[in-house]
Amino acid sequence: MKFLIIIPTLNENKNITIIYKKIVNLYKKVNILFIDDNSIDGSQNEIINLKKKNKKVDYIFRDKKLGIGSAHKLGINLAKKKNYQYVCTIDCDGAHDPKVIKLMLKHIKNHDLIMTTRFMNKKSIRSWPIKRIFITHMRYYLVRLLLGTKLDSSGGFRLYDLNKIKLKDILLAKDNNYNFFWESTFLLERKNYKILEIPITLPSRKVGASKMRFQDIISGIFYLIKIFIIYKI
Repeated sequence: MKFLIIIPTLNENKNITIIYKKIVNLYKKVNILFIDDNSIDGSQNEIINLKKKNKKVDYIFRDKKLGIGSAHKLGINLAKKKNYQYVCTIDCDGAHDPKVIKLMLKHIKNHDLIMTTRFMNKKSIRSWPIKRIFITHMRYYLVRLLLGTKLDSSGGFRLYDLNKIKLKDILLAKDNNYNFFWESTFLLERKNYKILEIPITLPSRKVGASKMRFQDIISGIFYLIKIFIIYKI
């Protein structure tokens, strides 16, 4: 089984080694790909040092911020070219627990995509700031209302079986930022792929700051309306 974990990074120098150690302590044979969007805090040096210690670590350093959705698409595209079957995408901010990947791998045999959800467990995001909880719920219900999906589609912690999902169907999602997550989920649902959600508890960020800006939220709403017009009207 060829298995790759993709970790997009942007100014996460204090979290990179932490998430790396958690992963390799659980999964000895996994390959890890960091995709960094021109961090200025020393993140790239952290990744280079990990590469020196472990040949299963690789990286792509981009010379400008191209967006987290773009990083996911680039990583998945590369994984397909290198014949990886399973690809897991995980955030670097410490919220996603690598232990959950074992449960994902357990269920992926009967599904095409495993996603995590914050809405099965009422305590999932209890520790988050009120503002972030509100934004998360608002986005969830807007996507549900306009696109009809009941999945928690805006999360980036996922496991793909690339032997079952066609790369072109993942790349149908055009957005290169946060909208990629719900857009790709919606489009994969339309293709009738087997998608399973598993509950997850997400702690609030302990180190560093969120990369989502207010303008990302506003542009996301307009993009959601655009997708609604294209596919629903």
